[in-house]
Amino acid sequence: MANEEDDPIIQEIDVFLARSLLEKLYLFQYPIRPASMTYDDVTHLSAKIKPKQQKVELEMAIDTLNPNYCRSKGEQIALNVDGTCTDETSTYSSKLMDKQTFCSSQAASNVSRYAAAVYKKGELHLTPLHGILQLRPSFTYLDKADAKHREREAANEGGDSSQDETEDDVKQITVRFSRPETEQARQRRVQSYEFLQKRQAEEHWVHLHYYSLKDSRSEHERQYLFSQGHGLAENTELIKSPSEYLMMLMPPSVEEENDKPVAPSNVLSMAQLRTLPLADQIKILMKNVKVMPFANLMSLLGSGTDSTAVLRCIQQVAMLVQGNWVVKSDVLYPKDTSSPHSGVPAEVLCRGRDFVMWKFTQDRWVVRKEVAAVTKLCPEDVKDFLEHMSVARINKGWEFMLPYDEDFVKKHPDIVQRQHMLWMGIQAKLEKVYNLLKEHLTPKKQEAQSAHPLLISGEQRVSMAKAKVKQNYGQLEKEFQKQKAEVKSNDTSTKMDISNIRIKEEPVSDEEPMETSAYEGMNNGVVNGLHAEEDSMDSLNGHLPGGCIDRVAQELKAFVSSTFKKQFVLTLSELKRLFNLHLASLPPGHMLFSGISDKMLQDMVLDTGCKQILVPFPPQTAASPDELKVYALWEAGDTYDQHRQVLLEIFSKNYRVRRNVIQSQLSQECGEDLNKQEVDRVLKDCCVSYGGMWYLKGTVQS
Repeated sequence: MANEEDDPIIQEIDVFLARSLLEKLYLFQYPIRPASMTYDDVTHLSAKIKPKQQKVELEMAIDTLNPNYCRSKGEQIALNVDGTCTDETSTYSSKLMDKQTFCSSQAASNVSRYAAAVYKKGELHLTPLHGILQLRPSFTYLDKADAKHREREAANEGGDSSQDETEDDVKQITVRFSRPETEQARQRRVQSYEFLQKRQAEEHWVHLHYYSLKDSRSEHERQYLFSQGHGLAENTELIKSPSEYLMMLMPPSVEEENDKPVAPSNVLSMAQLRTLPLADQIKILMKNVKVMPFANLMSLLGSGTDSTAVLRCIQQVAMLVQGNWVVKSDVLYPKDTSSPHSGVPAEVLCRGRDFVMWKFTQDRWVVRKEVAAVTKLCPEDVKDFLEHMSVARINKGWEFMLPYDEDFVKKHPDIVQRQHMLWMGIQAKLEKVYNLLKEHLTPKKQEAQSAHPLLISGEQRVSMAKAKVKQNYGQLEKEFQKQKAEVKSNDTSTKMDISNIRIKEEPVSDEEPMETSAYEGMNNGVVNGLHAEEDSMDSLNGHLPGGCIDRVAQELKAFVSSTFKKQFVLTLSELKRLFNLHLASLPPGHMLFSGISDKMLQDMVLDTGCKQILVPFPPQTAASPDELKVYALWEAGDTYDQHRQVLLEIFSKNYRVRRNVIQSQLSQECGEDLNKQEVDRVLKDCCVSYGGMWYLKGTVQS
């Protein structure tokens, strides 16, 4: 006791486990470079990775204008490597060694003990590392130079000897058949250096996009180092009650189970289930049931279970569909598994099942043929997906098996909003993978799926219309009498204050409003667990006071202005993605959740001093309409405004341009010779490089 009093607790720090970058976070080390000399300001030309081998290659530019750079030596190296001819296969297209390649090696084979930590506001957030890589300069260009030298020597020797050669002599050939390979020989061959090199070469490179330290995309990615919504979910490993913690320290003694009946390996009784941690209980239940309302889940977990803890755990293994919880695809199809019907890998199955789940977030009905046509999966796999969460109806399709759970949606709007943002991200991935058309994104009209659309007679329709008119007339009469009474009870002035009248505005453009709110319009009124209103503009134009509308416009203008000052050039698709990320970081109920349409966002972009650049995309482009709309900040208020404007004029006439063309055009229009650093600054603001050509940001089609 005395020792405990002498060593008091000074501070308690909450520790959270972040999972957003799990199996994606690497630590890069540069052992031959001092810590004071980083590569943050060096231009990164390209990056690629072999995920299975954890092998990374970075290509960085060399400052050829530095006084310490030997230009003659750089030209000599480029000549030795590429020779006199220059084509697409040349290592140094500028005939000068202007870049260097860094290749990685694993610093440690087991990194399970290492994690990246971020401390903020009295909270410590830990993200496990997937790999620790050390990057060193690669000298493969010297091997290429040696190979070219040997080819030249062999060609010279072959040319000299060919003059003295006579007709080849006939030689006897002995044919031998190899013996069957033994197990020991096979193991030696598998462990040989040549075999390992061949296996490593078989894995294809995955090309990456590099974003600098201060780029907005990097800033958003760094937010994933924090536990996402740790007040609600994702940290069950670090959150234990005193009784659970005591149970972990002192587990109960194992009793004799000889007399207990032996159950199948895949069957777990409720008594056994409740001995497991809460997260495992929920995972097992959802994996077996697949679709379940939250109330049913609470009843299965037993009395006394904390609903907040259940909400925290359920979001790790299930997604919200029409107010009910559906088990995630990666829980049913773990990594490195395949389909029992077709042998398709788990990754493809998860994509197809996610598409089915997403379709049910938009409509209660799904057509099996449409799913098969989009996912390109076999009928058995598609049938399995549908049977997990729906019921077949003859001549109609597949209907979601559970009714819409309004009680859960009303009680937990924050969970619903979070799930909606997750579904928006899944929708964006599905659009790119499956090239979804507008007909796939728009739910079918409910009239086409009504109970008996062909059995309603004309007399019934007339009577239904009359009843509806009487009902509407009664409601209008009541509202009129109520308004009349309010006017009489007001001040003696009989004129209504025109400032209190809000006229509902319909969107002028034909485009659908952005999906930035959980209450956007859908034909069936269901959006990821929400009954949406008829038009998302109602919340902005019909129910907010005038001052709120002005504040929404100010908030939107501040976001657009700050975003373009960082990015300079953005497509409408990228701007909407950044806006959705911005919304996800805002607290629930923020005024920007009132509904922002595409037209409002585009008008605000033009109001902040930006211009639309009409980039001449190639005719065979697969870009979406939002990716074809490119906007650029015309005046940033710095010394590079004129250079950027010249650059944007170039790209209004060309889809892609070489660097020498850009540099000559800038020198001609600005009337001065720009050095390399100035040209790099302008290109970095507005463009990206790919395959030796320069494109405006967001216009490169993968």
